[in-house]
Amino acid sequence: MKPADEGPRPRVVLICHEEDRIDSEGLASWLAASLSLVGIVALRETRSTMVRRIRNQVRRNGLIRFLDVLAFRVYYSVRLARADAAWVTQQVARLRHQYPADLDRVPRLVASNPNVAEVKRFIERLQPELMIARCKFILRPEIFEIPTTGTFVMHPGICPEYRNAHGCFWALARRDLGRVGMTLLQVDKGVDTGPVFLHATYDFDELAESHRVIQYRVVLENLETIRQTLIAIWKKEARRVSIEGRASGVWGQPWLSAYVRWKQAARRRTQ
Repeated sequence: MKPADEGPRPRVVLICHEEDRIDSEGLASWLAASLSLVGIVALRETRSTMVRRIRNQVRRNGLIRFLDVLAFRVYYSVRLARADAAWVTQQVARLRHQYPADLDRVPRLVASNPNVAEVKRFIERLQPELMIARCKFILRPEIFEIPTTGTFVMHPGICPEYRNAHGCFWALARRDLGRVGMTLLQVDKGVDTGPVFLHATYDFDELAESHRVIQYRVVLENLETIRQTLIAIWKKEARRVSIEGRASGVWGQPWLSAYVRWKQAARRRTQ
């Protein structure tokens, strides 16, 4: 599907995790068909990266809370992962059909960390005007400042209230249903603290859909609005969303205890 306008399009680089097919295949196809995708940095997680992430979680949240996180991951793997994987396969096929693109022709660099010299040289050669970061890493200024217009995040959570990871999950668990959505913001030196250009949501079903599906759909259901906003930013016509005076919250990985409370509250709400 071609976008409504056929005017000039910004040169875009995508940073994403190689194993995340929604990003590496679906959103990549959308960017190639809707804007001008000139390169992909595909991040391949190593064992050392995984171990470092676990250590950081234990240090930040304590052992008891980490066990709560681990319990949710086990529950998710047993009860939810298969259905979500089937949904991802279906959505990737839909996106590839709706936004046909030859991704094999897009330059691609596989790396374990986006903040290394090899990635920096790769992005500089591509001369992007915009960069979309769909990764778990905090980018360094020497990386996110390369694109002439800036680097942007389609964050699954409403900022500033739900910064960092799994914003939709925590809005649902806290029954803050008016803030289950996504934020298009520009990357700066903080964690989801840059200028905000868009908040968006959709009519989610908190009983039938997993938190992972909801976090994907708040982005996928708003792709055309995101595209229009990115082009407006590139043309220097976009207005920032005011977040002055709003509370700021930093969140992390889902807990099994919070998931149980969320689902119980969701069932009571529909009775």
